[in-house]
Order: sequence, then C-alpha cells, then structure tokens
Amino acid sequence: MLMVDEFFGHLGSITYLPGRRISAADVADADMLLVRSVTRVDRELLKGSSVAFVGSATIGTDHVDQVYLDQRGIRFAHAPGCNANAVVQYDLSVLSNLQPDWQQCTLGIVGCGNVGSRVYRTLKSLGVKCRVYDPFLSAEQIPDSMDFQSVLAADIICVHTPLTTEGPFPTKYLFNAEVLAGLSENTLLINAGRGAVIDNGALLQRLKSGSKLRVALDVWESEPNINPELLERVLLATPHIAGYSREGKIRGTEMLAEDYYQWSGKATAKKGQGAESTAQVVQGENLSQIVLAAYDVADDDRRMREAISNLSSGKRSAGRQPDSVAEVFDRLRRDYPQRHEFTHFSAEVPSSISDQARLLGFI
Repeated sequence: MLMVDEFFGHLGSITYLPGRRISAADVADADMLLVRSVTRVDRELLKGSSVAFVGSATIGTDHVDQVYLDQRGIRFAHAPGCNANAVVQYDLSVLSNLQPDWQQCTLGIVGCGNVGSRVYRTLKSLGVKCRVYDPFLSAEQIPDSMDFQSVLAADIICVHTPLTTEGPFPTKYLFNAEVLAGLSENTLLINAGRGAVIDNGALLQRLKSGSKLRVALDVWESEPNINPELLERVLLATPHIAGYSREGKIRGTEMLAEDYYQWSGKATAKKGQGAESTAQVVQGENLSQIVLAAYDVADDDRRMREAISNLSSGKRSAGRQPDSVAEVFDRLRRDYPQRHEFTHFSAEVPSSISDQARLLGFI
C-alpha cells in the first residue's frame, strides 16, 4: 500500500506485515488496521483487539465482515473507484491484444458499478456499441441496459460484478456451466471482477472440450490456490493485478486517510507528492498501439506463466524448496512492477485519433 507513511506516519508507529499472515496477535494492541483484499478481517482476527478503525484500500469488501465491525463499533472505510481507471486500462490492453478491432465490436458489461460504469462511459465516448447487465440499475440510469441473455450475445463480455451469495441477484457462479455452454465460440470473455463469479471448474471443462471460447482472467476462484490447468488454457492470465497502477494505489490510501481524519477529527497529515516522474511519450497509429505502448498485459501474462512453469519443473528459487502455486501467485502480486495509468503518458498519434487518445487519458 503506497504512501502510508506520508498519510499516517505522524500518528504513531507503523508495522508492515504480509497480508495473508496477519494474525490476531499482530493486531492485538493496534489502533488501526489497513489492509488489501488478501486479508480476511473478521471476529477471528479482531476479537479482543484495540482496533477502532479498519481501512481496506480496495473496491471490493467481500473479505471484510462488516456486520461484525458494526457490532463492535469499529469504523470501516474502503476505497470504491480508487483503481477503476487502472482496471479500465487493463480491459483495453486485453482488447488490444486479443481483439484489435474492438472499436467495431459489440461489448457486453456485466456489473455497472464503480469499474463497470467507467468501462461503459469510456467505450461509449469512443463510439463502441455497448450492452449492459446490472439488475440494480434502470434503463434511465444506463440507456444500454439489457437482460442477461442479450448481453451474453455480445462479441466481448467484460465481467465487473462484486461477489455476492445472497439477495435477489447473487453473483457467485453467475457464469455457471449452462451459461458458459451458451456462449458463442467467437466470444471473448474477460473477468477482472471476482473469480468465483465464473465457475472455474465449468470453464475448464468447456475449454478442455476443444472449445475456441477466448478467455482472459485476472481473478480466479480459490485465490491464491488457482488451478494451473485453467491457466494453461486461457489466452491471457494475470494474478489479480488489473487495478495495480501506482496512481490507483496512492488514490486508495488517500481515500482511507480522508475517511479516517474526518471520522477521528485529528489533524490531517501533509499529503506527499508520490515522487511522480516526467511523463513518458508513447507512439502509435491507432488506439490499440498506444494502449499497448503504455501498458501491455501480455508482459504480466508472460511473468505469470514463467513463474508457474518454473514451479512445475521443480526449479528452486534462491535455494528454497519449490514454492506452492499460492506462494507464486502472492509473490507476483507483491513484486508487481510499477505501472502507470494513461495520464502519465503523452501520446504521439495521427490527428485523426488525437481526440480519442485524450478521452482515454493520454496527454
């Protein structure tokens, strides 16, 4: 989590711990707990602790037992939308890799919250035909709202729903075996929402059957214990890093800080600048070229496949015993290289697409 010292350091001492290894003993005397999505925050972790504020620098909240926090009177804050731009740019990089003519395709969006709505607005501004399924939104709110089956008939489907198991429209296994079987062979399916929205076992069976369904997964069922066989059969595989831009991480920490200082009434720390560097120049003849020049998701895919391949072949890392798939997955996230959003780049493009480049955030 970037900029924690800058926003919270003047309040007291800060201890940094691996997210999956935070224990009840670690937080027993803590006043504040800041996490990301890999840390399960519940009674088991917080019982008997002095934690009064929990902040999660994430859009999703399914890793946090908010009912328990409310019962304990613990303030909870998260960061909806903090990395939405980064996830949109992840989607665009996938499209630019696997569907270079994406501007001429019909794109379906399943889930139109903080991220899905940003995807929708971005694509609509570029003239892309969209179909949206979100049963919680009306046609007045989203003019391109349609039923689920109509969205499934789109050329490309981007999944951006939270993971829910209750209520009138639960999303767990929304893409079950029956839904997956009904998708056209030419469909491109992208999931950068939550892994279990797609039944990974059913997806693997469809791909093993010889289906030409094209799939890009950033999120996986049972993370970090993902299925290596499924990884081998999807076209692009990444370790839940769609939102991992530098700008998004800073924005997430800042949102938690704003909530904390408003709630606590304490003096706000002076905001750091994040050591931003000079904008880089990218060039291209079309939007796909400049998208990939700024961020090519294929690099993330290559790193993940190489890491899992090394594990399968029994190669040791730094003299250790071979890692588990879960350890490799988490290490890829922890050591993810710095990635900037499009606003960091100046695009040199033909005048015919200069306005579209600016719409994507390029300067």
